[in-house]
Amino acid sequence: MVMHHELTPRQIVAELDKYIIGQQEAKKSVAIALRNRWRRLNAPEEMREEIVPNNIIMIGPTGVGKTEIARRLARLAGAPFIKVEATKFTEVGYVGRDVDSMIRDLTDIAVNMVREEHTQAVQDRARELAEERILDLLIPPAKKTAPEYVSGPGFLMRPPGASENDTGTPDEDEMRERTRRKFREMLRRGELDDREVEVEIASDQTPMLQVFGPMGLEEMGVNLQELFGNLGGKRRKKRRMKIEEARKVLAQEEAQKLIDMDKVTKEAIERVEQSGIVFIDEIDKVAARSATRGGGPDVSREGVQRDLLPIVEGSSVMTKYGMVKTDHILFIASGAFHVARPSDLIPELQGRFPIRVELKSLNEEDFYKILTQPKNALLKQYQALLASEGVDIAFTDEAVREIARIAAEVNEQVENIGARRLHTILTTLLEDILFDVPDRHTDGKVVVDRDLVREKLQAVVENRDLSQYIL
Repeated sequence: MVMHHELTPRQIVAELDKYIIGQQEAKKSVAIALRNRWRRLNAPEEMREEIVPNNIIMIGPTGVGKTEIARRLARLAGAPFIKVEATKFTEVGYVGRDVDSMIRDLTDIAVNMVREEHTQAVQDRARELAEERILDLLIPPAKKTAPEYVSGPGFLMRPPGASENDTGTPDEDEMRERTRRKFREMLRRGELDDREVEVEIASDQTPMLQVFGPMGLEEMGVNLQELFGNLGGKRRKKRRMKIEEARKVLAQEEAQKLIDMDKVTKEAIERVEQSGIVFIDEIDKVAARSATRGGGPDVSREGVQRDLLPIVEGSSVMTKYGMVKTDHILFIASGAFHVARPSDLIPELQGRFPIRVELKSLNEEDFYKILTQPKNALLKQYQALLASEGVDIAFTDEAVREIARIAAEVNEQVENIGARRLHTILTTLLEDILFDVPDRHTDGKVVVDRDLVREKLQAVVENRDLSQYIL
C-alpha cells in the first residue's frame, strides 16, 4: 500500500504550504489525521481494528482552500480520493443517487489507480512481447510442417533424427534468426517506425446499449452494460497502422494480459478500506434548519443524513469488485454554514465528525501570496500558457498588488467567492493579450504593469452592475 509514512505532520503541512496559502489550523488537523493512519497500521494488531479515523468538518466560505487541502492530502498519501456533493444524493426510496454510490465510485478510482501501477511495473516485459509480435508480422515464422511418418508394425514412427517441431532446414532457421536479429536492432533504433503493418487487436467498440435496470441493481453493484457487453466475448479486429503506433498499442495490450486483475482488485479494496478519503462538500445544504430559524423540518435532508450515518460509522457496501468496509475510510466534510450550523446536523452524524476546523476568509495580502507563492500559482499558469506561443509575460510587483486589491474589493462589494475571484479578474485582464498574441509580431516579451491593470479593470470595478456580471 502506498503511504508516505516518512512524512511527519510538520512535513505534511510544509508540503501543503507549497500549494495553499494560510489556513494553518486546517492544515494541522488534516496532517494529524494522515499521520494517524500510519500510526494505526503500525499499532498492535489487536488494537488496529478498534482505532477509528477522526473525521473532520471544515467550516468556511467558498474559495478559501477546503477542497484543495483534501485533494493535496490524498496525493501526499497516494490514497484513493473522491469529492462528492452532499446535495447530489437523495434519501433511499427517492429517485437519485444513494450515498452508497460514493463508495462504489471510490472503489472504481482505486482499481484504476492500482491497475495503472501494475501496468507500469510490467511495461518493460510488455514492450518486449509487443516487439516480438511486430517481428512476427515483418518476418512471419516458418510454417510448421508435420514430419513424414513411416509405417511400422501396428503403429506409426518418425524417421530417425526428425523432431515433432521440425520447421525447415537448419540453414533456413539460422538465416531467419539472423534476419530477425537485424530487424530487431532496426526496430529499436526507430528505423522502421514509418513502415505500415496490419495488426490484429482487441476491439473496444461495443454497440451503444442503454439499460434501464430495476431498482436496487446499483445497490448490488451490478453493471448491466458490462454484463451484456461481455456475453459475446472479446472481439478482435485488424487495423493498418505505422509501426511506431503499433508498438504502443500492442505494448498496452500485452501489459493487460500480464496483469493479475484478481490481485489488482484485492489490493484496490484494501487501499480503499485502509487509506481511502471521501470529501463531502456542501454538507451544510443537507443540515435541517430548525423551525425557529425560519426553515421548518426537511425530511429529505434529514433522510440523506441518516443514510450517510452508517457509511461514516462503518458498514459494508456491495460493489462490483466485492464488499468494501467503510470503518477506516477518512471522511472530510465541508460547508459554508451561512444559514445552517454544524449543530443543525443530526446528533449521531455530528458525533462522527469530532474535529471541526474554521477556515478564514481571504484578504488582500492572502491574494497577493496566492498569485505569487504556490507552485501552481495562477500567474505561473498564464506564463506557461503564453510561453507555448514564444511569449514571455511578466507582471510587475505593483500590478500583482493591484490585482490582489481589486479581488478583495470585488469580493467585499459583490459576493465573496474567495480565491476564485482571481480567475475571473485575470481572465478579464488578459483577454486581449491572449487573443492578439498569435497574430502580433512582438519581441517575445509582454509586461503587465499597474497602469494596464487599472486601465482594464477600474471601470468594471466601479460599475457595480458590470462587476456582478463580468467579475
